[in-house]
Amino acid sequence: MPRETKADKQARAGEILRRLGAAYPGADCALHWASPFQLLVATILSAQTSDEQVNKVTPELFRRYPNPAALAAAGQEEIEGAIRSIGLFRNKSRNLRLMSRQLCEEYGGAVPQTMEALTSLAGVARKTANVLLGTAFGIPSGIVVDTHVHRLAIRMGLCKRAERYPEKVEQELMPLFPQDQWVFLGHALILHGRRVCIARAPQCAACPLSDVCPQRL
Repeated sequence: MPRETKADKQARAGEILRRLGAAYPGADCALHWASPFQLLVATILSAQTSDEQVNKVTPELFRRYPNPAALAAAGQEEIEGAIRSIGLFRNKSRNLRLMSRQLCEEYGGAVPQTMEALTSLAGVARKTANVLLGTAFGIPSGIVVDTHVHRLAIRMGLCKRAERYPEKVEQELMPLFPQDQWVFLGHALILHGRRVCIARAPQCAACPLSDVCPQRL
């Protein structure tokens, strides 16, 4: 097979986006939230934990601590007790308290809307900031690269097969897709990774992208 040119990859990326739009027209964040603060808390909790598990603990967590001031004032052991079923709950409890304190002291209790400000908060790296900016504020700052997006980007030949770092995968993906579609793309790829392009048993026969995916060509 001839080597794929940059123009070929760009065209294939456009077709992938079109088909994802048809397959997942309502793709959105699976975490349950009602405010940017709630989404920030839920996203911090979701690291190395399923969204389903996070959604089980957040209703009570948000009832007890409805705003940054309440969570900042909570005791460490209280928060740990509320999220004990979540992986890395001790570290996440510390981050939630510190992040809430930062919001109160530096941002008047509001969640900031820039990458620089968000990544200055405890427990917030670029992926979490992208989730907040895109999902809560509609700002396409980048493409969320979680384990599903990372896996699919490699399988679909959209980034280097040996690429290990999510930030570099994101940098390779962004030029291939229109910026106003970055938020949707992240949500759609995550859904596709959960439902079809599964890690250990990809359902290639049922995949609407199979004929444009190098994994099957």
